[in-house]
Amino acid sequence: MDPEYSILFFSKYDAKKLVAALTVFSQQFSHVPLSLEWNMIFINGLWEKMLQVPDIDSPSILSQWVHEGLQPFLLKPEAFACLHAKNVLCETFQMIVAALNGIYSDLPVEEQRNLYTGIKYYLIQDGSNQKCYSAADPGLNSTAWFKNYLGSFLEHATIGDLQLFGDEPTLQKFARNPVNIQMVSNLTLLRETAVYYTSLLTSGPGFPLSSLPDRFVCYLSPLAVSNLSRDDALSLAQRISKNCPLNLTHRGVTRERVPFSLTTEQLQVASSLVRKFEHFPPAILRALRQAAVGLSISDIENGISGKDLEASISALGEVRGWNAEQSSAIINKLLSSGYQILDGQSLAKLGSLVAGFNSSTLRRLSPEVILEAIKLPEFVQQMATLPSALKMIFVEKISSSVSHPVELVKYIPDALASYIPKSLLVFGEEKPNIQDLNSKMWTREQAAVFFNDVIKTEPDFSRLSQSVLQGFTCAAANETEAERFQELAKVMKKKNVKLGEDQLSCLVKMVTLHGIPKDLDSYPKDLLLFLSPSDYAATGSCRQYFANIGKANLDVLQRESSQRKQLLVEALACLKIPGTQVDEENAEVLGRLVCDLGGEYIRSSGGNLLKQLSQCESFLPNQEEAIRSVISSGNTTFGPPVMWSAFTLNELSGLIPVFDHSILQKIPKNALSLWLKNFAHDSPLSREQLGTVVEELLPTRHKRADGCPPSKKITEMVLNDDLMPIYYTPEELHACLKNVSLENHLSQILTYPFSIQQLAVLKRYLDETYPDGYPESLLQKLGPLTAFITPEDVSKWNITSADMLAVLLKNEPLDDQASAIIKRYVGLGNALNATALNTIGTKYVCLLNAAELNMIDSNSLKLASLNPSACSEVTKDILYAKAKRAFSDQHYLPAYYELIEPYLGGAPGVDLRSLSKDNVNMKVSTLATLKRDSLLNLTLSEVQGLLGMNLRDLEKWQNKSPIREWVQMQKQSELDKLHIGLTGGTQEGYMNIVTPKFQSPSSASLGTVAMTLHLLPTLLISFLMMLVLS
Repeated sequence: MDPEYSILFFSKYDAKKLVAALTVFSQQFSHVPLSLEWNMIFINGLWEKMLQVPDIDSPSILSQWVHEGLQPFLLKPEAFACLHAKNVLCETFQMIVAALNGIYSDLPVEEQRNLYTGIKYYLIQDGSNQKCYSAADPGLNSTAWFKNYLGSFLEHATIGDLQLFGDEPTLQKFARNPVNIQMVSNLTLLRETAVYYTSLLTSGPGFPLSSLPDRFVCYLSPLAVSNLSRDDALSLAQRISKNCPLNLTHRGVTRERVPFSLTTEQLQVASSLVRKFEHFPPAILRALRQAAVGLSISDIENGISGKDLEASISALGEVRGWNAEQSSAIINKLLSSGYQILDGQSLAKLGSLVAGFNSSTLRRLSPEVILEAIKLPEFVQQMATLPSALKMIFVEKISSSVSHPVELVKYIPDALASYIPKSLLVFGEEKPNIQDLNSKMWTREQAAVFFNDVIKTEPDFSRLSQSVLQGFTCAAANETEAERFQELAKVMKKKNVKLGEDQLSCLVKMVTLHGIPKDLDSYPKDLLLFLSPSDYAATGSCRQYFANIGKANLDVLQRESSQRKQLLVEALACLKIPGTQVDEENAEVLGRLVCDLGGEYIRSSGGNLLKQLSQCESFLPNQEEAIRSVISSGNTTFGPPVMWSAFTLNELSGLIPVFDHSILQKIPKNALSLWLKNFAHDSPLSREQLGTVVEELLPTRHKRADGCPPSKKITEMVLNDDLMPIYYTPEELHACLKNVSLENHLSQILTYPFSIQQLAVLKRYLDETYPDGYPESLLQKLGPLTAFITPEDVSKWNITSADMLAVLLKNEPLDDQASAIIKRYVGLGNALNATALNTIGTKYVCLLNAAELNMIDSNSLKLASLNPSACSEVTKDILYAKAKRAFSDQHYLPAYYELIEPYLGGAPGVDLRSLSKDNVNMKVSTLATLKRDSLLNLTLSEVQGLLGMNLRDLEKWQNKSPIREWVQMQKQSELDKLHIGLTGGTQEGYMNIVTPKFQSPSSASLGTVAMTLHLLPTLLISFLMMLVLS
């Protein structure tokens, strides 16, 4: 239909009947997306019809038309362009926005966002940055502009959007308009927009903070509070405590902060308020409330007496966000002043300060005191913020006070549940309390230990929590009836349970045991990764199959696996993509599979794939090159880099690590700076990747600094500015750090995105300040500087506790650095107890030498969570022997296998034979890590017994050592009986001799040598027979 004809078409109908018909149409076909062409046809015809309606200028009549007639067709921004083309006046547009605002709260968020995009489209179409505003025009001079032209849709505006609507002086007029302030105080803005709006209100003179809406005190800058009196500072501190919950959520922002974390700005404001005072009697500390988090170590040690500190415990214990040094300083001062912890109440009274305990002090508390404290709800709330080392000690104390796993699960606070050692979750003859298990958050490894007990106890699988269901094991599944098992799998779909590759591989075998179900959509999406489009045919089309695959967790399959490659090949065939160009519609279907497309697809598809690519975890070199080529061309919806804004960078943040210097240098510097300030903290980029962006903002040619330039003196304000890195070249930073104390700021500034060269300067500064080694208080703050430490540095450190070991290893040092740290810890006489072992973890356990491994007590290993499968033979042998002793009292229970499995790489053949009789359903990936001689000595039936349900997976691994050598030692006729496709075995009448893998005499096992000697007579006879026959 011609758009012009639609005007004539709609003019034929009675207005009331037309509105009624449109209402029915919208209700019945709301699920059917209209094409852009049809949207334009409706908008064109309905708009002209609307103008003919009597009294259309009346807000109520216009509102009815917009709501019941136009609104469903305004969801595409181009519809607003149509209104602009029809020269709709600002006054009329204001009425349309008012009508849409009236139904704002009833709309889904996606529709709100679409309508906002259209409103913005109309307001910026003519190129003016002050559309519908003119101070000289009486009809357009209202500064209530946000209310008039955006209304509640302002919730979706970014800083970049606001800057399109007006210059800063004009925006400040708008922001300070009482009507706008009243409206905005009831909205939930994007975090960065709220910060910007607050700065518009407070950055100029003439706006008292007492007039600031309560919601906006949460977004104040340090500069805004710098000139307050003491009384005003206390008043503001109380408003902040009342109105700024620390777990704020913001529209459109995904936050992964730990509970009770504070933003840099909030900490800086608190520090600014605290600096108004020199001494802190109890009355001041109580009045400061949450702002007390701004206390410096100097304030705690010198500004508060021990008596006043004890009198203020209740107030300080309610403060959230203490850093480790602050809470430790307060606890140490309290204890040295005579504060005694004699019962649970006196411990619970400390509240958030409990995080300041060190391991040795906490260990000295009696289990009874801790057990009493954890029964108090206000104390339990503090558990989430504790360091891992303290959580482990709390678990240790609580577990020593109860005699059964059922009681332990009942009493343990939720925040500590994931720290319970697996060995303490073996129920044995006890019946687990399902309600208690469901109420906690478990790790997958923990849940696997008790999963067998749970499904035997609970008849209704739908009552099991997601956390419990993730512990699904093949061994437990093997004992479940097929019908019940399918019910279990469907519950997993409903509860959105995330499973690993081995679990899914087992799940798909059980689900398809009696044929492919016809309702595969009722099962977990990730299950489809192990099936094919033909398997899905009875459920839906191949397109539907790959749409589900695109939403599945593709990372379950290794990137280079043949299975994953085949999925991509079949997807391209299904979608009938002939060449290498993928359009946006097919990119949506492919979803996560886009991450596997080669560089040639990315190049040919232009910007069509950028949305999906920005969600990928990593890229291959040819993909990175192609992404850079597409971005550099400028032929995308984002335009050339030279035109980008901070908001563009935010949309592309997942791709920023791919950008090279040639792209970054073209992005406007102010866009990079604004993005760093307002968006970087919510981006997926690491601190190192942000440092690369900072390098682009520094001068390309670094001049040799002849002292610190006067304009670059490092002041308190500079140290509190998270953009500090962009102000200094490495040379300037070194020159300006002289005579500056970083003691109270190091933790804070090391969260800033310094470049590698700048970090090296900071490390040099510390070396010059502490030539005899860093003090213990400094070791806790090293953060990214850990990458620059040397074994010589470590040799000067005083690592006297597992707490300190945990702090240093949490920074993820390189192996040689971690090895030096662990050796220093052990060398100072510290024990490798359970806390230390959990700190070392799987990541660093392979660095321990034989002497250090032999120091480990079996009881400590029982309480640790390690997986040495990637370690040397010596490490695996030592740890297996210790683990076997540690779990010996649980050997008769089904859960024993879940406990011993990580250590099986050191198991002798005799122990593996014993396990083969216990229905353990070993993963083939575990079989591949067994000792070579142990595996080669196992018979075919013993391996079959070990693998159970996973036997079919052996075919995929048959070409990998040592499984390949084991297969070669079996008779092919016996392998054929398994019907799983194994080849390479010994043929009848032939001897297939496997060449032993010789080791050095000191490390070669006797079994390997004995086998070699056993083969020699056979070789000799064969040789003689050949001579005779010849």
